[in-house]
Amino acid sequence: MTFIDQLQARWQAGTQLCVGLDPFRERFPARFQQHKDGIEQFNNAIVDATADLVCAFKPQFAHHAAESAEAQLKASIGYIKQQYPNVPVILDAKRGDIGSTAAMYAREAFEHYGADAVTVNPYMGADTVLPFAEHRDKGVIVLCRTSNPSARDFQDQLIDGEPLYIHVARRAQDAWNGNGNLCLVVGATAPEEMARIRAAAPDLPLLVPGIGAQGGDLAATVRYGQTAPGRGLMINASRSVLYASEGDDFASAARQEALTLRDQIQALAFA
Repeated sequence: MTFIDQLQARWQAGTQLCVGLDPFRERFPARFQQHKDGIEQFNNAIVDATADLVCAFKPQFAHHAAESAEAQLKASIGYIKQQYPNVPVILDAKRGDIGSTAAMYAREAFEHYGADAVTVNPYMGADTVLPFAEHRDKGVIVLCRTSNPSARDFQDQLIDGEPLYIHVARRAQDAWNGNGNLCLVVGATAPEEMARIRAAAPDLPLLVPGIGAQGGDLAATVRYGQTAPGRGLMINASRSVLYASEGDDFASAARQEALTLRDQIQALAFA
C-alpha cells in the first residue's frame, strides 16, 4: 500500500489529525529522563495512546539526532510499523540537496529509517524533489508556505506577480508529480495563503503545522485546506499533545488532547 493509499484509508476512518513526535527530554516524566532508551519509550507510549486517533505520526529528525537518539528514532518507527501498520509515518527531516546526495537522503528516510514519507525543502528546485519522488510508494511532502513568522521573508516574494509559494504549489501539483506522490507543507498560521495554495494545487494533501502551541487557526485550516469533507489534510499537533501533562498521566492526557482535537477537526470538516 502506498503512502497516499494509507492516508486515504485513515481519512476514511475519520481522522485528519497528525501527531508529531518532537521529544524534549527535560519535559518527560522523571522515569524517562535518565533512561538510556527514554526517548523511544516515551515515543512508544504516546503512539500506543493515540494511534487509533491519527492519520499519521511525524517524528522530527533533529529532535532525535541532537540527543544522539537516531537508533531510538529508527526503533520508534519500527514499533509503529509493527504494531500499527495502518498508520503511516512521516519523517520530518526537511532534506534539501541535489543529485546523488538527494538520492542518499531518500534512501536514508525510506530504507534506513523505514518512513512512509519525508519532508523536503525545494529551494534548489526539481533536482531536490525528484530523487525522493522516484520512490513511487512513498510520500514526498514539499515545504510550500510554512508556519514560522519569518516565512514571508522569502516565501512571499513575488515572481511574475505571484508569491514564490504559489510557484512551488503549481510545480508540486503538476511538473514534479509524475508519480502522484507529492504533498505540501502549509502552515495553519497563514489561512489566506492556504486558500490560494489550495486553488493552485487542488488535489495535493496538505501537512499543516502550527496548530496548538503556535496558535494556528483550526477553523480556517479546515475550511480552506480540505479537498472534501474529512479529506485532504494532515493537521499536525506536537507539543500540545505530547506535553498535555508532564506527570505520570502523560499518556492519558495526550490521548484526551488528541481525541479533543480529532473531534474538533471532524466537526469542522462536516459542518
